[in-house]
Amino acid sequence: MKTPYKNIYAVLRINRFIVLAVIICSSLSSFFAVWMAYNINKKALNNAFAINTDGSIIPLKLVTQKENYKVEALAHLQLFHNYFYNIDASNYEKNLEKALWLGNSSVDNLYRQKKADGVYNRLLQYSLVQKVLSIDSQIEEKHGAYSFRT
Repeated sequence: MKTPYKNIYAVLRINRFIVLAVIICSSLSSFFAVWMAYNINKKALNNAFAINTDGSIIPLKLVTQKENYKVEALAHLQLFHNYFYNIDASNYEKNLEKALWLGNSSVDNLYRQKKADGVYNRLLQYSLVQKVLSIDSQIEEKHGAYSFRT
């Protein structure tokens, strides 16, 4: 006994319904996932928390970048001076490379001048040690431009 063939248009109609249902469901789930990711990102940017040593959660306050600018600039200057001037024969190359990253072209010019004067050759030749004893820096702001004096 032969199996009767179904109407081809009925089969295509069922297939079209299944394909459309899958496309709609996948689109809805994709939009929902993007929306959830956006909301979580938005909430994470507006809230920050830290965990205390006893395990309690501490909410952190968001501050503007200019509030701590002087403290950050003073720390940057201190780090630069320690790298550029606190050198000896064993660490001068590594420290000078770090110091050149912290400064601009004027630091590079000063480095080239010291190198031309033979400061680093004498440092290696006589095993000299150069130390920073104290750093006193003042930062001044004039019309949005910052200058410093050390």
